[in-house]
Amino acid sequence: MQPVMSEPHLRLLCHEGEFDELLGDLALHRLDVVLSDRPAPTNANLKLYNHALGSTAVSWYGSASLVKAARKTFPASLAEVPVLLPTEHTAVRTRLDHWFEHHGIRPRIVGEFEDSALLKTFGESGMGVFPAAECIHDELLAHYAVQKLGACEGVKENFYAIGTEKKVQHPLVQRLLLASTLSAH
Repeated sequence: MQPVMSEPHLRLLCHEGEFDELLGDLALHRLDVVLSDRPAPTNANLKLYNHALGSTAVSWYGSASLVKAARKTFPASLAEVPVLLPTEHTAVRTRLDHWFEHHGIRPRIVGEFEDSALLKTFGESGMGVFPAAECIHDELLAHYAVQKLGACEGVKENFYAIGTEKKVQHPLVQRLLLASTLSAH
C-alpha cells in the first residue's frame, strides 16, 4: 500500500470479510479492489481479474524464550513448542500444513487466528511461535518483542489485487500495480 499512502486526499475504506463475500461486493461494484492472499477462482458469472502484487518468503518467529527452546532442533522442535497459526481460511495455511507434512512434523497448535495482528500479539506474549511474511521482518522486530526462529523453506505468501476490469481503471489501484511490477524487476 506504500505507493498510495502519500496521496494527499486519500480516503481508505477497508473491509475485512469472507473471501467469497468480498468478491461478490466487488462484482456489484461496492468495492474498487480486493487485496488477497490468493487469486479469485474462475467463475463464468463473475468477470474478475487477478493482478499479482508479489510474494514473500515465510519465517517463524516467537518470544526470546520460545526461540531459545526451539532453535537447536528447528524445525522438528515445532512438534514440541506451542505453535500459533493462521486459520484455514488463508491460502498460506494450506502451504504451512503441506510444509509440516513434508517435514513429518505434527505441530502442537495452541491457537489459530483470523487476524494477523492478534496472531503476532499472542506470539509476542509467549503463547507460541508463529509464521510471518519476511517482507514485514523489520517492522515485526521493531513493534513486537519477538525474534526470528528460522525460515519456513519453500513456503511463500502471495498477494493479489482483484478487480472487475482486465485493465484497472482506478488511478490509485493502477499506481499500486505499477509499483509492484517495478519492484519485481
